[in-house]
Amino acid sequence: MSTTDPAAQAQALREQLHYHAHRYYVLDDPQIPDAEYDRLFRELQAIEEAHPELLTPDSPTQRVLGRVLEGLTPVRHAVPMLSIRTETDTEATGAIAFDVRVRKELGLTEADPPVEYAAELKFDGLAMNLRYEDGKLKHAATRGDGEVGEDVTHSIYTIRQIPLELHGKGSHPPVLEVRGEVYMRRDDFERMNEAQREKGEKTFVNPRNAAAGAVRQLDSAITARRPLSFYAYGLGEVQGWDQPATHSAVLDALERLGQPVSKERVVVQGAQGLVDFHARIAQVRDELPFDIDGIVYKVNSLELQKRLGFVSREPRWAVAHKYPAQEQVTLLRDIEIQVGRTGKLTPVAKLQPVFVGGTTVSNATLHNVFEMRRKRVRKGDQVIVRRAGDVIPEVVGVVPTPRAHYVPNFKMPAQCPVCGSTVVREKGEVAYRCTGGLFCAAQRTEAILHFAQRRAMDIEGLGDKLVRQLVDGGIVRTLPELYKLGVAKLAELDRMGGKSAQNLVDALDKSRGTTLPRFLYGLGIRHVGETTAKDLAKHFGKLDALMDATLEQLLEVPDVGPIVAQSVRTFFEQPHNREVVEQLRAAGIHWPEHEPAERAAPLPFAGKTFVLTGTLPTLKREEAKERIEAVGGKVSGSVSKKTDYVVAGEEAGGKLDKARELGVAILDEAGLLSLLAS
Repeated sequence: MSTTDPAAQAQALREQLHYHAHRYYVLDDPQIPDAEYDRLFRELQAIEEAHPELLTPDSPTQRVLGRVLEGLTPVRHAVPMLSIRTETDTEATGAIAFDVRVRKELGLTEADPPVEYAAELKFDGLAMNLRYEDGKLKHAATRGDGEVGEDVTHSIYTIRQIPLELHGKGSHPPVLEVRGEVYMRRDDFERMNEAQREKGEKTFVNPRNAAAGAVRQLDSAITARRPLSFYAYGLGEVQGWDQPATHSAVLDALERLGQPVSKERVVVQGAQGLVDFHARIAQVRDELPFDIDGIVYKVNSLELQKRLGFVSREPRWAVAHKYPAQEQVTLLRDIEIQVGRTGKLTPVAKLQPVFVGGTTVSNATLHNVFEMRRKRVRKGDQVIVRRAGDVIPEVVGVVPTPRAHYVPNFKMPAQCPVCGSTVVREKGEVAYRCTGGLFCAAQRTEAILHFAQRRAMDIEGLGDKLVRQLVDGGIVRTLPELYKLGVAKLAELDRMGGKSAQNLVDALDKSRGTTLPRFLYGLGIRHVGETTAKDLAKHFGKLDALMDATLEQLLEVPDVGPIVAQSVRTFFEQPHNREVVEQLRAAGIHWPEHEPAERAAPLPFAGKTFVLTGTLPTLKREEAKERIEAVGGKVSGSVSKKTDYVVAGEEAGGKLDKARELGVAILDEAGLLSLLAS
């Protein structure tokens, strides 16, 4: 910035941050990277810390501060936040009945033109009133009883979709109350609940309750950690603003003022337009990123709304047309265990079939045994089942009714129900897992895909769709059976001609010659990644020594702690896993072995650092790295004074230039191979 005036700098930064936050959180169209936004944010923070008098309530920096209240203050609404009538008939007749009532109240006959309606989504969240004075957010309040709500301004400040200052140049109206819904997206809700489960903490029943609970927190720092969103859908008190003539135009105007407004809204003519919109949204309801429980129909003309007025504190000009409920109560008949692709054991509720979320549900996840105990879920209970969108149906709670007799808590099995392998739960985790990864039928697809990936056995052409065909067709049941595949059998599969089949057989044959680290990584031992596999191979030198190693011996490996050591020990203690390993070796898989690290001679390039840049003629980047590491060298991603060699191929860029500047030795592929051979 050219100006050195702190006040001007702060104001300019606030405007930039407000603009970019709107692009990111409301329009989903960011113009700058997150790092640049963070830089501007830190710059504004620094100015405000140095000049506290410049701090304003609407500053972006105030959205993330923790503010704790002793209690929520009552707020009387200038214009009551009234509820609207609910049409519980989920069929098309609900829309038709509303149109009939409106036309009757307006005194219209069949000869008169159809009524124009605005149709929009009915969000499943917490109703909110945002009061702006002279364009700036003054306070926010919940609906409450319609007359009096609760001041939750401190929480609303943390929702980045909500503008702290209305957009647009020039003067803003003295008072403009925006009404809308605070809600939580399904994906945000699932991520938040999964994080809670991993920590063994309380999960939330549904996005609506999670959003409502977050807004009503006395500590706004807690609210800031909850992923809340907002949509505007109407007005409260308005002073000094020339309102548009229709409800749809009001929403368009709010959008121009920076308020987030749902795109799923239409203006239609007559009952048939409402019926069509209700049917269209019903088809895409599960695809929406948030929960809705219906559609809201409103007479579009504000003048006609005034003529229609209210009855029993409900507007005659609006109605909510419901969809089937996403939560229902049913009987939990039994509890079974499902083994996932990664070996995770999940308790599954077998339910008395119930229609929920638009489909019949007979199974629902219980997540884990700790979640079950926290919710006090037991066989024979009446339970609340929730299904929303593509989310797997889940049991979210129990209807508190006395049990006829004692029912013990459910216990996880000691052996995998699929393969009989030992089931373990690591310290600090809530998940139980099957240890028979190479043997368990439930884990076949995942085990084969992991084994075949480029960083493991590098079996080119063995992708997800092909593996599923092989597993689902019973052609491959264990890893060793991959090496029995022939061209004729493979050519019979979908999208596999003779040439593709031959290429895969060749790739399998090529993969027989590998390295011990790649083989170890390909086995899919829990917690053993590429680096740990290299450490284990380097330390033990031979697979047999590793398989027979005690827990104490495993802990001697650099960077291997108790969790990893126990995982390796548990894996090789399973007879099934050892059998698969022996069968793989019998299939011809081999690698060079060496003496254990403590008896081996120092590697010739220990302590030497290499950098790879560009494309080498014959060696893949990973292959070159492996060869360097095999003789003790280290491969780095950047060039510095400590670099010993830069290996440059075609289209080498800045790294080669820097190597020349620093006088680092430069090699081509031939030079690298010659050096390693020496």
